[in-house]
Amino acid sequence: MSFYSAEARGPTLVDLAGVLCAHGALVCFGRTAARLSVTIEEDWRARALIREYAVRGAAAHVVRSDSDEILVRTAFRADLLPMADTWYPAGVKAVPGEFTLDGPALRLWALVAGRPLEGGYELALDPATPHTHEPLAGALATIGLPGRPFGGGSIRPVVRVRGRRRLENLQELVGPSPRGAEPAWPGCPLRAAG
Repeated sequence: MSFYSAEARGPTLVDLAGVLCAHGALVCFGRTAARLSVTIEEDWRARALIREYAVRGAAAHVVRSDSDEILVRTAFRADLLPMADTWYPAGVKAVPGEFTLDGPALRLWALVAGRPLEGGYELALDPATPHTHEPLAGALATIGLPGRPFGGGSIRPVVRVRGRRRLENLQELVGPSPRGAEPAWPGCPLRAAG
């Protein structure tokens, strides 16, 4: 088992940084609390994400945005302020210089915005923060998953991981599929478009 694997240590609140690797956002309520929010494309992702938050001690719920998007968010919590301080040092989301990606955070990133593709897997990046794309690709490379950011502009930005060994490494890092996440989990067979 890899030192970085999702199963190498127990789940913690710090793992929620994986949501920020995708298009998640932290909003502060003064200097007293912060709330983590992320829009999700499929209902099954929202259900699985709520379960993953719960095992980390962070209750979350689903609301519909004004544009009818699925939004998973926590309550305002004081224990999310340290993450807000490191990811939003000047009020804009940025990958912290000391950020080390590991299996538990990667697991949440895959759950929020991961998709299998022929011969690989892609992890969506935040289109609103292109300055985070290269640092996140670098964080993936550090744990044996090198890939280049792809897309931007009118194409959804992603980092693509390709190659049998890298995919095996990705599977080990994220651990087994959460219930209901099989359609988009690393190592699960691609489903034919219907």
